[in-house]
Amino acid sequence: MNLWEIQNQNLFMKIQIKRIDKKLPLPQYETAGSVGLDLICRTTVKIKSSESILIPVNIIVQVPKNLMLIIVPRSSMYRKKGLIFPHSIGIIDQDFCGPKDELMLQVLNISKKVAIVERGERIAQGVFVSIEKAEWQETNLIQKKSRGGFGATG
Repeated sequence: MNLWEIQNQNLFMKIQIKRIDKKLPLPQYETAGSVGLDLICRTTVKIKSSESILIPVNIIVQVPKNLMLIIVPRSSMYRKKGLIFPHSIGIIDQDFCGPKDELMLQVLNISKKVAIVERGERIAQGVFVSIEKAEWQETNLIQKKSRGGFGATG
């Protein structure tokens, strides 16, 4: 444990996690200022041009009540490999934590060449976000003034 972790150990939530392959490390924050935990590829994969595949990230996470886990691509995924998340982000729900619920990243290769993601390579980031559940209160009249519709601010 480094000095930053020792000084801030009470700031960390305790999250239950299971690794599929124990030879690979747990997700970790790469720097003291990082807000996302780096997720890694469990197996080496080749993604053809225009192909979409699921990449296993070696973990099953029990997301605590009142939180969600958001999965986003690392900023280098597109620049270095031509890979994007076709759905933009992934949301991991609190009840997605069964024995076969390994997190998978859906990626799409939009480059013209084969992309290779190596076993153990950092490919995404996970961020825990506080949530509140809503209860609808239906009404026939909304009191605010309309802004002008889709894209009205610019």
